[in-house]
Amino acid sequence: MPPPPPQPIGHYAGLSFEAIVEQSITGIYVLQDEVFVYSNETWAQFFGLRASEITRMSLRDLVPAPYIDKVREMYRLRVTGAVDSLRYVTPAVHKDGHLIYLEVHGMRMQHRGRNAVTGVGIDITEQVRREDDLRQARTELQQLAAHINQERERQRALYARELHDVLGGLLASMKLNTQRILRRAGTPELKEIATDLMQMTRQAIQSVREMSEELRPSGLDHLGLAATMQRELQRFAARHALQCAWHGPVQRQDMDIDRATSVFRIFQEALTNVAKHAQARHVAVRLSHGDAALSLEIEDDGVGLGEPPHRCDARGLLGMRERARELNGTLDLQAIAGRGTRLHLCVPMQP
Repeated sequence: MPPPPPQPIGHYAGLSFEAIVEQSITGIYVLQDEVFVYSNETWAQFFGLRASEITRMSLRDLVPAPYIDKVREMYRLRVTGAVDSLRYVTPAVHKDGHLIYLEVHGMRMQHRGRNAVTGVGIDITEQVRREDDLRQARTELQQLAAHINQERERQRALYARELHDVLGGLLASMKLNTQRILRRAGTPELKEIATDLMQMTRQAIQSVREMSEELRPSGLDHLGLAATMQRELQRFAARHALQCAWHGPVQRQDMDIDRATSVFRIFQEALTNVAKHAQARHVAVRLSHGDAALSLEIEDDGVGLGEPPHRCDARGLLGMRERARELNGTLDLQAIAGRGTRLHLCVPMQP
């Protein structure tokens, strides 16, 4: 049986390349002198037009004015051969006036003996809108998180003040009255009761002080950030039987109280992570600052990031990073070569 005759160039199995191009779900175009000299129906439909309508339209007819210079530059780079091909996203104008977004990929070609650009494109308008919605939602969530943090600190300050002023005042009065009872007690039994009551009152006063301090460290208002952090580190070392070293200034920093509070909360959460997960024996804290930025490093010799048990509480780390973002700063967590973890916080001194 003789072989079938060869197909004419431009055909395959009876289907012409022109038909393939016209039926493509991808937009295909040819630009020459910044004017469309060819478009398949798919490319034209992106603009709400027919192929016959878009032919002889220029880039200026279809690209919004704020973006036309960029798109013309992309055309120039390709048509002159400065680059082999380019892929980029550009806004365009639909026939009814709304913006669409196209991802195009084009390269130089010869059309009727002169340089032109041929390319393909897809409509990514929905994708861009979803990304915009996602960015907007992320921004709103960040704003909500910042508001929650601010409101939490405000409530903590209020509760701390109420504990110190109201409950602390009541307990102080009870202590004075108990002292009066103790001085006037006429029997050993009454003295024993008054002594026990005095001891409980002192313990209650101490508990109120500790709770008030935990809610709102008074040192931030009176001593400054560095001294308050150093005092917190000493308490942490005693509470968890760890060797802790402080390296840094003790004088006050020129940082407003809200920013100082956020830095202190990050510091507290970092120490909490060390106590819960690190299994460390030594902790070193380094605080430094200049006119522009404050730097805080917390280093431990624990199990590190990659070893079980898991080194860091995910929610705690997220909270620290969110606070750092609110301060327009950065927070990095790194494994130390060999063993241990280093947390580095850098924030501007001023908002």
